[in-house]
Amino acid sequence: MNSQDQSPTRDDASRTDQEASSSTEHTEINESSKEVNRENDMKRAAAKKLIERYFYQLTEGCGNPTCDNKYCASSAEFERLTANQAAAQAIQLFSQDARLCETHPNKMPRTQSRTKLTESNSDGSTIANTNKSSKVSSVPSNDISSINNECSSKSSYKKEKKTYSVPYLTEERLYEIIDECEEQQNFSKLIRTLGEVYSNIESLSKSFLQTEVNSPIDAMLDRAAGDLKGLKKEDVRSLEDEKDKDEDACMGSPSGDIGKPRFPVDLPAVRRAYSALFKIPTSVFENALVNALVTLAGNLQMDLQLRSQSDKIIDKVINALLIVFEIPTLGSGDFLETALPAICRSAAWLSVEAQAKLAMIWSGPGRTSLRMILENLQQLVTLRVIVTQFHRDFYVQDENVVTSATRIMKIVYYANILAGVLESPDLRREDYSSFMEDSYLGIKLSRTSPPADALALELGVNVLDCRKPYLPFTEFYNEPLSDAVEMDRDFANYKSESGKFSFMNYAFILTPATKTLGLYFDNRIRMYSERRISFIQSVAGQPSNPYLRLRVRRDHIIDDALVELEMIAMENPVDLKKQLVVEFEGEQGIDEGGVSKEFFQLVIEEIFNPDYAMFTYQNETQTVWFNPTCFESDAQFTLIGIVLGLAIYNNIILAVNFPMVIYRKLMGKRGSFEDLLDWNPTLYNSLKEMLEYTEPDLEEVFMQTFRISYQDVFGTIIHHDLKEDGDNINVTQENKHEFVDLYADFLLNKSVEKQFRAFYRGFQMVTDESPLELLFRPEEIELLICGSKNFDFDALEGSTEYDGGYTNETPVIKDFWSIVHSLSLEDKRKLLQFTTGSDRVPLGGLSKLKLVIARNGPDSDRLPTAHTCFNVLLLPEYSTKEKLKDRLVKAINYSKGFGML
Repeated sequence: MNSQDQSPTRDDASRTDQEASSSTEHTEINESSKEVNRENDMKRAAAKKLIERYFYQLTEGCGNPTCDNKYCASSAEFERLTANQAAAQAIQLFSQDARLCETHPNKMPRTQSRTKLTESNSDGSTIANTNKSSKVSSVPSNDISSINNECSSKSSYKKEKKTYSVPYLTEERLYEIIDECEEQQNFSKLIRTLGEVYSNIESLSKSFLQTEVNSPIDAMLDRAAGDLKGLKKEDVRSLEDEKDKDEDACMGSPSGDIGKPRFPVDLPAVRRAYSALFKIPTSVFENALVNALVTLAGNLQMDLQLRSQSDKIIDKVINALLIVFEIPTLGSGDFLETALPAICRSAAWLSVEAQAKLAMIWSGPGRTSLRMILENLQQLVTLRVIVTQFHRDFYVQDENVVTSATRIMKIVYYANILAGVLESPDLRREDYSSFMEDSYLGIKLSRTSPPADALALELGVNVLDCRKPYLPFTEFYNEPLSDAVEMDRDFANYKSESGKFSFMNYAFILTPATKTLGLYFDNRIRMYSERRISFIQSVAGQPSNPYLRLRVRRDHIIDDALVELEMIAMENPVDLKKQLVVEFEGEQGIDEGGVSKEFFQLVIEEIFNPDYAMFTYQNETQTVWFNPTCFESDAQFTLIGIVLGLAIYNNIILAVNFPMVIYRKLMGKRGSFEDLLDWNPTLYNSLKEMLEYTEPDLEEVFMQTFRISYQDVFGTIIHHDLKEDGDNINVTQENKHEFVDLYADFLLNKSVEKQFRAFYRGFQMVTDESPLELLFRPEEIELLICGSKNFDFDALEGSTEYDGGYTNETPVIKDFWSIVHSLSLEDKRKLLQFTTGSDRVPLGGLSKLKLVIARNGPDSDRLPTAHTCFNVLLLPEYSTKEKLKDRLVKAINYSKGFGML
């Protein structure tokens, strides 16, 4: 190459200048943006201090006994306000630039500045440096322009820089370090500071602190987004009406057993600080921060393992974890690979008391970060499951990072419940033991509940109390983990007393389809146990049937099933836990599952037949409900409960349409007003309208007394007094809540108590020892019994297997799926019924069905047939698509039973 080729051209030089200029402009824009954001944060802090002065003027006064300011508590004309009202009024006065009294000398603010820093003396001790903080937080008057001028003065903020020993960080201190590093284009101080603070428990636990639990002003300012000066009257009013839930959450649990953390972290300040920090390229400080967190995790684990977890240790650890889990990039990069696993391993050693305190804080001021924390933990679990090679000697339950992250996720799970909408635990005080003692069969049954979770007991909460969680429960499912879990091994860990980890104790992370396998193994083990007992009895000369055999007539199925199940329940209720084998009298067919499916379907069709009048049909919701005026005996309702329990026990899906309140009641929760929404939406909306009506003429508008009326199945009007002499007690503003609660309690509980008792007894005869309550929430119980509502035949096609020479490329198979996808939903249901014995979609979707299509000879006039026990469709190789459709449609529409077609 010659010298001319090696020298840059004029155009190259020009481009270089332009690129340098562009880069400079880009840097200046970024610097300007950062400066604006930081100034906005400073303005907000200064404005908050001014609002605090209004707040204390409204609550404590200025100290002048002759004060004439109507917005001062020292004024004779002033009316006392609650803390929440005063906070809302303070924000309003700030937006109006209202008059602010001169503070009396002996009146000092109760909150100290969070900007207090420490500096080193010559003797090594530390002294408080309040000079800088006073420049930000001390506001001598209500002149807003003075706030803006003071906050925008960067020189005053940077003035008098000194050398600090950094035992902890504050929001303002971090801003100062960032500014200094950006000015010098050298981030070594930031890197050194992050390394020192984040690697030491003492330093990190004292960082970003507030001197007391969030005041009403803190809570309201955190809720009020945007410019404080832009707050509308409606916003202020809504803030005034809101309860200070964040403060209550920090104070302790509902039962009052959990104390307030001694050094609560100022989470909004942490988030603002991280927002400023992560505007810097992460590569600058990521390694230092990751290494510091790994060191911190080691120290945390050592403290939690070796030291007794006193309140002092717990508070330090909680503060450190709160700050760490707010890191926005914790679920990516080296943080995910190295730092987060280490933190989870150490945090897994937290005592139950410490977990409860952490859950309380995350459910209160930390609730806005719950989704981010959950997503980071889910990322970690998913990553470990995907990259780890599991084998027969190393299961997913043995992966320490996965199990540690799951333990932390349980804290998030209960925080999510506490942050949601909760109902009174009193609704769980149903006396179910009495339901089991007065059985019409004269049998005293026991209800075996799984041991309560220690964290739930500490928090005084139950998942049944949660009407609406802060985040949907479905966000806690981890599908890769659910697919990787060997449920037979997990069930063995659950049953063993070795203390090995079992995901069945953390069922919130598993999908319903995977949890069904845990229930399946429990049921099958019981069935095999009954078979062994029967074999031993036979050897001993006491022959017994190893199966639960039912022989019924198709046209008398209810009577026959009722008699046989009643005899079994009277002689030995344990026999109900044997494997079910059904035989239709006069029909061929060995029950390998398919005959039982048809038996359940026919029983359900008969039981819910309007001619029996055992249930009423709700047209609006298309659900069925107990008929409170039914003349049928308890035995009929007990039979329905047994059938429901047997369906779960034998892994069979039923076509029942109960409202959700039925499943909540089966899990131990009484029906309440909110359950009326899916039971009778029209009634619910009417009652809700009454509750929301605030005018004093409620009696004249609604004209309602404590006497209600309803119709029985014959159309007869029945009156019921919710209270004694209810017809003479009007519903008023004072007693409307009592009326609504009594009304809902009567409709959902008292009016059908007799029918539900019998129904519940039958259900418990089969499921009393099952881990049903441990694994499933009421919504999942409905899926378990009724199946999914997602008829995804594409998923069915993808999971179908072929036999007898067929493949997915065989012409008749291609024609088959083309025809199936063109069928109506009703015909698709019939196809499922024909091939599997049930028209319901199994839990987890049609991909879990495992349909097999086998070749059944060459072209012929025969109809397709099926082995419903094994989900096998026998399909001749028809010559044309039209012939295939004709034979298939006839088969699914005219087949019934197990006779010849």
